[in-house]
Amino acid sequence: MGLLVATVIRHYVFTMVRVDGPSMEPNLENNERVAVVKTAQIKHLSVIVFNAYKVDPDATSKNVKYVKRVIGMPGDTVRAQDGKIFVNGKAISQKFISQFERTQGTGNWDIAALSNRNNWVLKTTKVPKNNYFVLGDHRSVSNDSRYWGFVPANRVIGVVKIPIWDSHATRRHNVNVIGY
Repeated sequence: MGLLVATVIRHYVFTMVRVDGPSMEPNLENNERVAVVKTAQIKHLSVIVFNAYKVDPDATSKNVKYVKRVIGMPGDTVRAQDGKIFVNGKAISQKFISQFERTQGTGNWDIAALSNRNNWVLKTTKVPKNNYFVLGDHRSVSNDSRYWGFVPANRVIGVVKIPIWDSHATRRHNVNVIGY
């Protein structure tokens, strides 16, 4: 009975994943294990895990999972200018990363420019319905929506939560709490 309950919880409620790579530093480290809550609501600035197969053309394995931060929700316009990210024309707070991380690698762009530059099939100025626009916190090394486009909602596994026993309160806040 216990095994059945554990299997149901893992399949429908939460699971654990390992962060692979530096794209979410300083808030999540390479090889760190985090909880993924499958039932949590996705909001702006939520950190999510999604199956990247057929999202990123370079993700050729059916089991490749990416961890990224949601910047744009369906219907949003998103643009970057001089280290600031604007969602629907308003600059968002990026206190979860340093000024250096905001300016190095973010670039100046909007969704239309990215779609043209990267030859996305879908040419749009807004995040499409049932999709998300995501960025890594360590922008200069992150492979994210700036390159391959949007994350379909049906590819999202859940929202990342750093376990309470993690002793770094700032990182825990930057992943678990912020969002609007």
